[in-house]
Amino acid sequence: MNPLTYFSDAAADYAKYRPTYPEVAIDKVLEGLGLPCQIVAADIGAGTGIASRQLAEKGIKVFAVEPNAEMRQAAISHPLIEVCDGTAEATSLPDASVDLVVCFQAFHWFNREQSLLEFRRILQKYGRLALVWNYWELEDKFTKDYFRLLIKASKPYSARSLLTQLRRWVKKVQRLPLKLLRNCGFFLPYSCLPYFVEVGRHRFTNKQAVDLSGLIGRAQSRGLVPRSGEGFEQLVADLTQLYSRSHSPDGLVDIVYRTRVILAEPLPELK
Repeated sequence: MNPLTYFSDAAADYAKYRPTYPEVAIDKVLEGLGLPCQIVAADIGAGTGIASRQLAEKGIKVFAVEPNAEMRQAAISHPLIEVCDGTAEATSLPDASVDLVVCFQAFHWFNREQSLLEFRRILQKYGRLALVWNYWELEDKFTKDYFRLLIKASKPYSARSLLTQLRRWVKKVQRLPLKLLRNCGFFLPYSCLPYFVEVGRHRFTNKQAVDLSGLIGRAQSRGLVPRSGEGFEQLVADLTQLYSRSHSPDGLVDIVYRTRVILAEPLPELK
C-alpha cells in the first residue's frame, strides 16, 4: 500500500463521513499552550482537514500539511487554515515556526525517525507534539459487528494490515496477556519517540451517530473497501441488515471509538 495515494478514491467520503475528535481530547492537546489566538499549529497528514477545522474553530492558525491532492481538494476551506502540499518527512515549513505539531489518524503511516526529526525542526523550543487516533471500540457489540463486516469486505492485499503486524509483533516479542495486548498493543511501538520525551497519554470515548447512508459512507471512507460491483453490493446488503436490527427509534446507530492521545515535547539536545 502506498500511503500517499491510499485514500485517493475515498477522499470525498472521508471528508463527509469520518468522525471528528471529542472536544475533551482537543482541549487536552491544547492544555497549557496559552491563548488559542497565539498558537500556530501544523497538522501533519491532515487529510481533508477534519482536525484542522476543529483547531481553527478555536482560533488557532493551522498549516494543514497533506501530500494527497484529492484529499487536499476535498478539504473545506477556513480562513485560519492554510493547506500545504508536503509530507511528514519534508513539510517545507520553516525552522521553529510552529508551537504545536499534531498528527490525527496519521502517524502510523510515517517514517518514524525521519518524521520526528522534521517535527523537532519545525517546532518552537518549548513546543508540543500530539499524536491522536480514533480507533474502533471493539468492546461495543455494534461497533465490533460493523468492523467485522468492513474486514470481510476489504480488498485482498499481500501485506498484512498494520494493526495485525503490530499486534503479532507485540505478542511474540513482549508476550503480553491478551487483555493488555488488546488495550495497548497498537500503541506500544510508540512508547519510544526519538528526539522527543513523552509527557502524557490519555484515552477518551467518542461516539458517531449515523443513519444508514452514514454507515455506508463511513465504510467507503476506508481505502480497501470496494466502491462498486458485487463486493460493494454485498457490503451494502450486510450493512443494511446490521442497521435494521440495531437502529434506535430515531433511525440512528452509534459507532463507538476510543480516542487515544500521546503528548510529547522536543528534547533540548539531539542525542
